[in-house]
Amino acid sequence: MTPALLSMPMRYFMEVAQTGSVNQAAARLYVAASAVSRQITKLEDGLGTPLFERRRSGMTLTAAGERLAGHLRNTVLDAEQVLEQVRHLGGQAAGRVRVCCTEGFAGGFMPTLMRAFQAAQPASQIELHVGSPDEVSQLLLRGEADIGLKYVVAPEPGLRVEHAAPAPVLAVMSPDHPLARQRSVELADVVRHPLLVGSRGVTARQLFDLACSAQGLQYRPVFVSNFSSVMLPLLRSPDILLSGHLTVAHLIEAGTAVARPFADPMLAQRRLQALSLEGRTLSPLARAFVQQLVATMNAVARRRLGRAKRAA
Repeated sequence: MTPALLSMPMRYFMEVAQTGSVNQAAARLYVAASAVSRQITKLEDGLGTPLFERRRSGMTLTAAGERLAGHLRNTVLDAEQVLEQVRHLGGQAAGRVRVCCTEGFAGGFMPTLMRAFQAAQPASQIELHVGSPDEVSQLLLRGEADIGLKYVVAPEPGLRVEHAAPAPVLAVMSPDHPLARQRSVELADVVRHPLLVGSRGVTARQLFDLACSAQGLQYRPVFVSNFSSVMLPLLRSPDILLSGHLTVAHLIEAGTAVARPFADPMLAQRRLQALSLEGRTLSPLARAFVQQLVATMNAVARRRLGRAKRAA
């Protein structure tokens, strides 16, 4: 049994903050909507300030509500972390780290990272959720994940950067592709070939579209998907896939694909970031996971540099 960490008004407040709806919060709490409304009103009267804006579309946090929700979220997460450590000391459960990432990392990079982490922390438990970039951010903001891994083109409020590295968009192709002999590729040359691109919400697609627009270039993709794992088996010469290095590193190491950077600097304006909730105190196990993530990324980068030197 898990002890209650918040008073009833605070629990009700957090449910409404997460769902944006009194009715949905009531359903999750198994109480009447009127009971939730009374507790929220009581809390607002006691604090002397509104915590929500009541709209037809739902309940939206005010600035005061955002501040309170952020504080309570971190308080609960820190308390849960202590409870989990106490259970671990009592032999009831192993340490756990909750990770979320976008789909491009799930096929090759994350299994390698998770195997290395479990080898170093054999008593640990890893939970991995794979979702869209927005889902990764929301999981972190709701406190449902400890560490998130995604590509980022702009800072995100409420999230703290635990590690960042350059993550340019690359042109991935078969080793026998005509452009594979070049050190870098021009945008105008790439759009002449059949393209495999991500959906419009994917950062690689966003930057590629901006770069094409700036140069007055148009293209018609042959495959579009928000799942790179669907497109990787479809890659054949003369196709070109837009991707980050970690997504295709296993193919490059196997010799079945090569990746070339774009000459256009706009396609280098992307970062890979390991993120956590701002104000959150990460557990020692989560910290260890970040360290293993960095070590695994560095190992991939060293292998990439070694191949580049041999090719030169």
